[in-house]
Amino acid sequence: MEKWFNVGKIVNTHGIRGEVRVISKTDFPEQRYKVGNTLYLFMPGSNKPIELTVKTHRTHKNFNLLTFEGFENINEVEKFRDGILKVPETQLGNLDKDEYYYHEIIGCLVATTSGEEIGKVTEILSPGANDVWVIKSPAGKEILIPYIEDVVKKVDVKEKVILIEPMEGLLS
Repeated sequence: MEKWFNVGKIVNTHGIRGEVRVISKTDFPEQRYKVGNTLYLFMPGSNKPIELTVKTHRTHKNFNLLTFEGFENINEVEKFRDGILKVPETQLGNLDKDEYYYHEIIGCLVATTSGEEIGKVTEILSPGANDVWVIKSPAGKEILIPYIEDVVKKVDVKEKVILIEPMEGLLS
């Protein structure tokens, strides 16, 4: 059974030449959307993917704009709206030390180095210089933790545990 990983969602068409707007869900858009790469489109209500080969990629505002080989105009790609672009686990590359895929971090239990349990990572935001991990506490409160060396001290994706050293005011 193949495991699939989300790399983006087609939210609309762009122009009349078969370009689609994608909200990216990957840390590696330049790698995932590289010309010649194969992506798999999963449409709502269907579990059989449509295999697509990237023909062009560019960014415009906050979107990645893609065209696919064999799809030359808006009429052919309009039906792709709301589809999720995925890659199989076999397409995941090796990461450097201290680099992680989103799916490895989401769901991890976060605790302080002194043993206080903070909550679980529910989402990862990429606002700019560094990622921000959204932690949901047992009380339901959302806590934002920057993924920086000064705060995140240990990440164990096998055990699904992250140890942090909170800066003053981070948890209040």
